[in-house]
Amino acid sequence: MWAVIDTDSQRLTMEQILIPRERARILDEKRLKEIGKKLKCRVSISNSNEVTIAGEAYDEYNAKNVIQAFGRGFPLNSAYKLLSESYFFKYIDLRDMFRNKEQIKRLKARVIGEDGRCKEYIESVSETELSIYGDTIGIIGTIHGIGIAVIGIETLLGGGTHKKAYRLMEQARRKSEEEAG
Repeated sequence: MWAVIDTDSQRLTMEQILIPRERARILDEKRLKEIGKKLKCRVSISNSNEVTIAGEAYDEYNAKNVIQAFGRGFPLNSAYKLLSESYFFKYIDLRDMFRNKEQIKRLKARVIGEDGRCKEYIESVSETELSIYGDTIGIIGTIHGIGIAVIGIETLLGGGTHKKAYRLMEQARRKSEEEAG
């Protein structure tokens, strides 16, 4: 929901987004004030998981990204990286690709790997952070890093082996480094 408020020739907007209730419970009054100050917006919660963000358009856009990343399981410190123009947030909703809950659970386990080693490897090679939460896989990183992570994740989701996913990610990283100079 969007609302536009004109006050003293400043154009403020307001948006409401839903985050999981268990993530919203973490956001007490003190944290909301801290978040609002850092994001340069008013941030509040109603109906136990409806986050309202009010501020100038650019600040609100950044705040929305941070809140969505937090809602997808990232700690606030990681989500705050999105305030930099170098970092982006992407998430893959596994329900868009798979309908069976057991299949989603199995595929999340493939991305996490034994003792979290696959997730750590993807993060290391792509220089990103991953959050596997609910039925989503969230990624925070540079545009190139996200691209590399997505290659590995999509390979695993498509049934490819871990070895193949790692090889493709390493190739993409080398290519990205060569293009960068």
